[in-house]
Amino acid sequence: MLNRIVLAASVAGLAAALPAAAQDTIKIGEINSYKAQPAFLDPYKKGWELAVEEVNAAGGVLGKKIQVISRDDNGSPGDAVRVAEELVSREGVALIAGTFLSNTGLAVTDFAKQKKVFFLAAEPLTDKITWQNGNRYTFRLRPNTYMQSAMLVPEAARLKKKKWVVVYPNYEYGQSAAATFKAMLKKLQPDVEFLPDQATPLGRIEAGAVVQALADAKPDAIFNVLFGADLSKFVREGSTRELFKGREVVSLLTGEPEYIEPLREEAPVGWIVTGYPYYGIQTDEHKKFFLAYFRKYNEYPRLGSVVGYSTIISIAEGIKKAKSVDTEKLIAAFSGLQFMSPLGKVTYRAIDHQSTMGAYLGKTKLEGQKGVMTDYVYLDGAKYLPSDDEVKKLRPAD
Repeated sequence: MLNRIVLAASVAGLAAALPAAAQDTIKIGEINSYKAQPAFLDPYKKGWELAVEEVNAAGGVLGKKIQVISRDDNGSPGDAVRVAEELVSREGVALIAGTFLSNTGLAVTDFAKQKKVFFLAAEPLTDKITWQNGNRYTFRLRPNTYMQSAMLVPEAARLKKKKWVVVYPNYEYGQSAAATFKAMLKKLQPDVEFLPDQATPLGRIEAGAVVQALADAKPDAIFNVLFGADLSKFVREGSTRELFKGREVVSLLTGEPEYIEPLREEAPVGWIVTGYPYYGIQTDEHKKFFLAYFRKYNEYPRLGSVVGYSTIISIAEGIKKAKSVDTEKLIAAFSGLQFMSPLGKVTYRAIDHQSTMGAYLGKTKLEGQKGVMTDYVYLDGAKYLPSDDEVKKLRPAD
């Protein structure tokens, strides 16, 4: 009888302790394509893990520890929505963050709108996240395809090449980047001619056929939007067939170490790119991040590391400003929120919830057996965003 009383008291005590423990933790739901896109997302995860460690070591947020509950979406919009629902209904997360591919990001954007859940899209680059499909519950961290194209187009126009061809992965991100680049370059260079695109299935490029088609088209210049394994195959096949010899290439994301370093000595030379030259950034905020990351993981950060770290840091700052995890209060706090990222000060614009995080622009160079960026400069994203009037035309009313 005594044992039953003790057991009953223990169970009751545990039940009473659970709500208290829950109240001491702020749960953040995180969704990403870890298995499908490991080159970017392994460093991304390490970045947010470092940020969680730092935030909690400093006392947490509002006196509570933050906890990230992460799920893999398998690179599938359907799976992304399914795990988002699981995180909200079963895990009781206060908000959702993450996604990598633009189509999964758009799916979670719509989920956030339907379920009235705060969503910080960390990585997906399609303009639609904060404009055409934007909603009051969704914010986005990385500079979108419009912003990065706006950084690259002036350099492309200076080349004074008439015949261009665009190579891109045939899904939302690639389609968005291709359309934006064409429209912007046409505006600066009205006589430009775009040859038929080479749109390839994501992760399944037939590089030989693509390179041959480009060689047959005889463009003066190429705008490349491929990344990851598709980029590696394209570069290797293009170099073998001398596609890039005497031909200018402007390329989105290729300067990111996730994508250029795996090419080793086969890395392209002289391409105009956006990227992340971690080896040469000397600002105080980057040095602090770089050293903390290296000490924890004994490896250099990648751009994914910066994005993952900045995602959690900005969420922590947003919760502090809101003094709550209430969705409406978070929306109000994030509208105009400023925080310090490893790349400098970033603001989430109130008008469209797009952050002003910028990117580095430079050229590719082979240094020993490693591809790097040279002649690079950081471009503030705030200077490459459309005006409020333009945004109002693009974005539906909340």
